[in-house]
Amino acid sequence: MVVKSATKKRLMELGVDEEYAHKLATDRNMADIKQLSLDEVSAIVSLSKDEDKFSSLMDVIREVGATRRKRRSKKITINAKAVDEDDFPMGLTKFNVLNHIMVPHQQLVPVEDEEEVLAPWNLIKPDEETGEDRLAKELLPKILITDPVVQVIKEMAEKDDMLLSAADPEHIPLAAGWLADRVIRVQRHSLSAGISVAYRLIVEGN
Repeated sequence: MVVKSATKKRLMELGVDEEYAHKLATDRNMADIKQLSLDEVSAIVSLSKDEDKFSSLMDVIREVGATRRKRRSKKITINAKAVDEDDFPMGLTKFNVLNHIMVPHQQLVPVEDEEEVLAPWNLIKPDEETGEDRLAKELLPKILITDPVVQVIKEMAEKDDMLLSAADPEHIPLAAGWLADRVIRVQRHSLSAGISVAYRLIVEGN
């Protein structure tokens, strides 16, 4: 038989006599002690249920149980089924950061629309090698491909692509590294400026 020293010490700190704490802590932890019935406690400590010492001892045990239950009741839990499925772009693996109130709306610009939507920024520049006009996307502010927002956009796009592949055997899936050098449209709302739009280039490194 082993006396659990931590349990014995805890009982003594709560005001239990060392003799009774020693008996209760033999092969038991606090969880075990809380499960004991009145008769079991009475037999273990050799006290009559009518004695004041027994009543005081039971008050301590009940108080420990009530404290533990009270602490547990303060925990806040969320049932995953109660959360909108849009918060989990890849099943139930992670929260969709795009749904956070502090994150502005962001979306990929279709490749075929990049030149048109970026026209106001005068990014059409002559190529140094060929001399032909091209879209100088590298002049845009950058965002890393590892950014949480970019990763969510990537997962959502690849999920849609998988569904298209399953529905259409002739569908051409996204190529490896398809997200690099793509443009993201960032739309912010404010009370003073209304809606502001900016564009950022996805890059794999600094």
